[in-house]
Amino acid sequence: MMCPVSADPAGRPRLLLVEDEGQLAAMLAGLFAEEGYEVDVAADGHTGLHYGLTRGYDVAVLDRGLPAVEGLDLLARLRRSGITVPVLVLSALGNPADRVAGLDAGAEDYLAKPFDVEELLARLRALRRRHLDTARTLPLAAGRLDLDAREVVTGSGRVALSERECDLLATLAGRPRQVFGRDDLLALAFPEAGNPVVVDTYVHYLRRKLGRGVVETVRGRGYRLGAG
Repeated sequence: MMCPVSADPAGRPRLLLVEDEGQLAAMLAGLFAEEGYEVDVAADGHTGLHYGLTRGYDVAVLDRGLPAVEGLDLLARLRRSGITVPVLVLSALGNPADRVAGLDAGAEDYLAKPFDVEELLARLRALRRRHLDTARTLPLAAGRLDLDAREVVTGSGRVALSERECDLLATLAGRPRQVFGRDDLLALAFPEAGNPVVVDTYVHYLRRKLGRGVVETVRGRGYRLGAG
C-alpha cells in the first residue's frame, strides 16, 4: 500500500475471485479482465483465504458454497485478521435471510445467482468508489494515518511523514495483524530499493517520530503494526 494507495504496477485494480464452479469462474475472470481488473482466481475457500491474507486486493467476489472453507466463514476470517477489502458475495443462496447473513458476516454487497452481468459490474464499480472514498485513512493504535496528507493524526496533534515513511507505515497498517518479513516489506514499500537494510532504517525513523510502539519487531520473522 503506497501513499497514495495504488493498484498493481500496471495501474490496474486487483480483484480476488473465489468460485469453485470452473466454467463460471473462467467466464467471470475473463469478464473482470476485460473490465480492467488484474484477477486472481481461487477454486476453494482455503486458497481464497490464503490469497486474501497474503496479497493485496481492491475488491473481492466470493461464492458461498465453497469446498474446504465456506464462503461466509472465509469472509469472517478475513475480517478478524484486519483485511478490509470490499467484498461482494455472489451466491445461489439469495433469499432475504441469506443476504442478511452475508452482510452481517462483513460483506459490503450481496448478489444472487443467476445475475445480470451489467448489474454485477456496476455494483463492483460502486463498491470501489465507496471504498476509495473511505480508504484514505488507516487506523493506528494511537490515531490514524492520513494517506493524502502523509501525516499521523493523534489526540495531541499531527506528525508529518516522508513518502517512504508513509509507504512503510501504510503497508503495515493495511494488514495490522500480519507479520511482514524484511524482504516482503522491501518489495511492497520500497520496490526501487535493493537492500533490505532500508526497511530497518525506516522502521527506526518511524519509531523516532512516533514512539517505539508504532512498529513491533517479531523476533526471527520481521515486523508488524504495533499495538501502542
